[in-house]
Amino acid sequence: MTSSPSSRLPKAELHLHIEGTLEPEMIFALAERNKVPLKYASLDALRAAYQFKDLQSFLDLYYASMVVLRTEQDFAELTAAYFTRAHQQGVVHAEIFFDPQAHTQRGVAFQTVIDGLWSVIRDSETRYGVTSKLIMCFLRDQSAESAMATLESALPYGERLVGVGLDSAERGNPPSKFQAVFDRARANGLKAVAHAGEEGPAAYVWEALRLLKVSRVDHGVRSLEDPTLVAHLRDEKTPLTVCPFSNVRLRVVDKLQDHPLGKMIDAGLMCTVNSDDPAYFGGYVGDNFDGVSKALKLPQATLVTLARNSFEASFIDVTERQRYLKLVDEASHTAFVGASAEPALPNETASQLTPNPA
Repeated sequence: MTSSPSSRLPKAELHLHIEGTLEPEMIFALAERNKVPLKYASLDALRAAYQFKDLQSFLDLYYASMVVLRTEQDFAELTAAYFTRAHQQGVVHAEIFFDPQAHTQRGVAFQTVIDGLWSVIRDSETRYGVTSKLIMCFLRDQSAESAMATLESALPYGERLVGVGLDSAERGNPPSKFQAVFDRARANGLKAVAHAGEEGPAAYVWEALRLLKVSRVDHGVRSLEDPTLVAHLRDEKTPLTVCPFSNVRLRVVDKLQDHPLGKMIDAGLMCTVNSDDPAYFGGYVGDNFDGVSKALKLPQATLVTLARNSFEASFIDVTERQRYLKLVDEASHTAFVGASAEPALPNETASQLTPNPA
């Protein structure tokens, strides 16, 4: 784990799939405990498969790996492991995505999933120093009817959820497909977010805003293709949950030095930095901060702004937000005293972020 100055900045993580924190070692441990056969004979063989050519090639491995998650204990251990790592990288608040359809379609009950997650999330501040909330995501490559059925299963647990989201394969699955589902979710008091503008076009960002009425856009890097959209996002101060390492590993950009985050910041967009699926993409949120700081030569003041943005964009109340913003301001000076303006990329992360072979 990195102990860099940017990792010591308090921050919120707003774009984190809990299934994407399933490290190879845990995959093998859970497979053995649950007697689940694996395609890969060793950790090295599994890690060698982490060469993705696009979002779909990642999703294929992502869904195949999570078959080891079977019991409440499995989901609880997965969540606890994330909080431990996140705390070490400066996370003090996390809004965590989970994908119930990926589990229910293989016979794991919705209650098993949410009870396992909740058993850790409800005490995360006491146990890990991280406050947290749950966001239930719908798989956009499945039907709107399946999403609605999932929402109906979730509503009895509504006090455990802060919102709903939309993820998985973006191409050919526009946000408009799920308008009725999001309308019902919002009518039941749930916030709305959605992945848009990652592999899909800027038009999907417009749909997420206008039809799903999202409070923030997950990814959104292709928004830069539409100047009118950029102006709208800037003027409305719509948060974008950007995931730099993910964008490199999934070939949205070829290398970190090409990432549009700097241009997005220069355009006045309210960006945050997040890790997405860190077990697969080479680093947790502090590593992402360090990576873009070096690759894009971001000044320290920008890193502080990114940390502040994460709380401004979060679904916490005003009192809690002010408390966290004060922590950022207090920590920013201490964190960067004597620190280089260009922190080194961790060796293991640097090796994983070399462009994938075409």
